[in-house]
Amino acid sequence: MRRTPVVAADGFPLLAHTFGDARTARAGVLIVPAMGVEQQYYAAFAQWLAAQGHFVATFDYRGMGHSRPAQFRRSLAGFEADVTTWAMCDTAALVDFVADRVAGRPLLWLGHSLGGQIFGLVPNRDRVTAMLTIAAGSGYWLQNVARLRATVWWLWYVVVPVALPLFGYFPGRTLRKVGDLPAGVMRQWRRWCLNRDYLIGVEGDAVRERYRAIRTPILSLSFTDDELMSRTNIESLHSFYASAPRELRRIAPRDIGQKKIGHFGFFRRRAADALWPQAGQWLASFAPVRVVY
Repeated sequence: MRRTPVVAADGFPLLAHTFGDARTARAGVLIVPAMGVEQQYYAAFAQWLAAQGHFVATFDYRGMGHSRPAQFRRSLAGFEADVTTWAMCDTAALVDFVADRVAGRPLLWLGHSLGGQIFGLVPNRDRVTAMLTIAAGSGYWLQNVARLRATVWWLWYVVVPVALPLFGYFPGRTLRKVGDLPAGVMRQWRRWCLNRDYLIGVEGDAVRERYRAIRTPILSLSFTDDELMSRTNIESLHSFYASAPRELRRIAPRDIGQKKIGHFGFFRRRAADALWPQAGQWLASFAPVRVVY
């Protein structure tokens, strides 16, 4: 693993971790993180993908993890960012970074949760050959799993409206919910989650058409015991990509001899034997082994 600085188009410094050798890789893989999840969570899976012959990059959105400026370590009050910035500036910079490193070879997008939602917002998404989504669904709260709805009602209608003006950001670590998030991120995400059509319902017809026009092949892996996303959430999100070839695989823990997978379990080492090869085989279908003479 190498720590690699990447600068977004607006000059904001991000820090990525890279795995594997871009010179000999069969493809580049960009792992796009979930809301509130720092890039080290994906390190074991990234190392595994690199061992399959890929050049892999992980990163933190601005304000998160290694992309959180030193002056905001204690508090994100006053830090300016929203989810659109994360997509159009930060993720776009990583798309260019990986695509340029593996010039002429496929760039594969692996999006966990939020990472599968924002693809249509990224301006240079045409550089991506294929997208694999993991536990990615619409965040519309009335489609969340039934046992979660009372909790998210409390979050969206009480906790967030009180916390943001009080703290100037969302203090998720203190509240043990999601993680620390910039105020702009939480405000925009809240608007999305309260709309039946999620982000395309809030961001308007131009964004809806942008998603509908995408033709990038997509594989969705989702899990029956996901504690956040229901089947309806999963199907709703992927319906936004109406013109794209889509395959939705729904996996139960018993199907792979596990007691639990959940929203985050795919990236844990216990899933390595049963789940990671499914992802690896699909990604490899877009990236034949490269022979170097």
